[in-house]
Amino acid sequence: MRADAAPLSWRPLLLQLAGIVVVGVLLALWLAAAELTDTERTTLSPSSLLDYTREHLALTGLAALIVLLTAIPLGILLTRRGLRRFNGPILAVANFGQAAPAIGLIVLLAAWLGFGFRAAVVALVLYAILPVLRNTMIGLNQVDTRLVEAGRGMGMSALAVLVRVELPLAVPIMLAGIRTALVLLVGTAALATFINGGGLGILITTGVNLNLPRVLVAGSVIVALLALFVDWLGRVVEHVARPKGL
Repeated sequence: MRADAAPLSWRPLLLQLAGIVVVGVLLALWLAAAELTDTERTTLSPSSLLDYTREHLALTGLAALIVLLTAIPLGILLTRRGLRRFNGPILAVANFGQAAPAIGLIVLLAAWLGFGFRAAVVALVLYAILPVLRNTMIGLNQVDTRLVEAGRGMGMSALAVLVRVELPLAVPIMLAGIRTALVLLVGTAALATFINGGGLGILITTGVNLNLPRVLVAGSVIVALLALFVDWLGRVVEHVARPKGL
C-alpha cells in the first residue's frame, strides 16, 4: 500500500507543473501569432521580458532571504520559555504588515525611504514575514512535550533537542508558511513598479497607461505563472523534506 501511495502523491504536483507549462506555451503561441504594434513588440521582446523577470526575481529573492533570516530565528526565540510573553506585541507588529493594503504599505515606505528598489524590498519583507513567523511558532508549539522531555532525559542539551527533535517535527508546518510567503512575495512584487522598484509589474502598468491589452494580459499571466511555479517548487520541497511517517 505504501509503495503505491508514494507515486500517487506526486500526481497533483505533476499536473500543476503540466498546467503551468501548457499555459506558458499557449501564451507564447498567442503572442507569436498576434499582430503586435512596435510598442508592444519592444515591450514584449524576449530580452525585455528576461530583464523584467530578473528584476522581479531579485526583488522577491532578496525579500525572501531577509524574511527567512528574520522570521525563523525570531519564531524559535518566541517559543522559548522566557520569551513567550513577547508573543503578543511582536505578532501584532507582524500582523500590521499583512493587515495594511499592499499598495498603501509600499507607497508609505517609499515616501519615507525614497522611491526605488530598497523601499520595495522593505515593504515586501513586512508584507510576507507573518506567515513564516506564525508557522514557525505553531510548528514548534505543536511538538509533543513528552518528546522534548524524553530528549532532555537522555542528556541532550536544549539546543540539541531543538535541532534534533523540535525542528524536524515542525518542518512541514514551517515549510507551508514559507511557501505561502514566497507566493505572496511574487504576486505583491508586481506593485513595486508604482515606486520605480522594477519587476514584471511594469508590463501591467504599461498595458493600462498606454491601452495595450496584449501587454496587460501578458504581464498578468506571466506574474500568475511565476507565482504558481514558486508554489509548485514549495510543494515539491514540502513533499521531499517531510519526515518519514508524518
